[in-house]
Amino acid sequence: MYKVYRTENNVIHEESEMKPGCWINMVKPTAQESEKIVELLGVEIDTADIMAALDEEESARVELEEDYTLILVDIPTTELHHEKVVYTTIPLGILLTQQHIITVCNKETPILQFFQTGRTKEFSTKKKMRFVYQILFRVASLYQNNLRIIDKRRTEIEGKVEGNTEDFDLIELHELESTLVYFATSLRANGVVLDRLTRYKRLEQYPDDQELLEDVIIENKQAIEMTSIYRDIINGTRELLSSIIDNRLNNVMKYLATITIIMAIPTIISGFYGMNVNNTGVPFAGTKYGFAIVAVITISICVIVLLILHKKKML
Repeated sequence: MYKVYRTENNVIHEESEMKPGCWINMVKPTAQESEKIVELLGVEIDTADIMAALDEEESARVELEEDYTLILVDIPTTELHHEKVVYTTIPLGILLTQQHIITVCNKETPILQFFQTGRTKEFSTKKKMRFVYQILFRVASLYQNNLRIIDKRRTEIEGKVEGNTEDFDLIELHELESTLVYFATSLRANGVVLDRLTRYKRLEQYPDDQELLEDVIIENKQAIEMTSIYRDIINGTRELLSSIIDNRLNNVMKYLATITIIMAIPTIISGFYGMNVNNTGVPFAGTKYGFAIVAVITISICVIVLLILHKKKML
């Protein structure tokens, strides 16, 4: 699927034809649609470069071809995993020709929807490099927003430390930590792309575009720093929860051991009195209140042992 957009007086409109200065947004295009776009544009574009953005394993890079430039970056997105919303990254392809700009992605993304709905000021599809930098700026901003959401979720889990901390909290923290690893890898790859864009003289840029590119680089570095900080915090939180769960398990085992010791005393005493031996040799066997005396002695021994264990902080 693809749609064609063009701006007039900073207002974006959807077009039916691919006029010069238009933006072609392709979402999960088929091979036939890619070939059709190449034919309509009349530019020798390798369809493999168009389809590259559909491969989740593609790495971020910049390629300068004779008739076009390919910019491939990683963008954040969400997907359902075991009925849970998880964060991940997917490639976004940007192809620049002499007259057009083409974006290719495997799914709809709020980064491009931001431009489709006309919420960006001073946005023009004719100013291709500025449009590219505006897209990259939105990419860095979306990374930062997702990182804040992840940290907020981490804070909610940390708030349950004094309450009922479950194993699935540790699992979720591990998933969040894994997400931050993916984010860090993608942000560093995007940083390499941004660095190369500053050095390529072939890409026509204006002074304002250079300033915007510097802002994008700063935002990307800030996102990398946020990822590193949040990953360290999540790692500390995960270790804290793991220690608390282990400590609670140790306390439970200690209580069970104490109960076992206390219950063993009457079991041993009753075992002696249950032996099939002559009653004359058994204490209090011939006494009228022998059972009560033995019961009192047993309870007394249990209380004494209980006090000793309490004094040794075994309870």
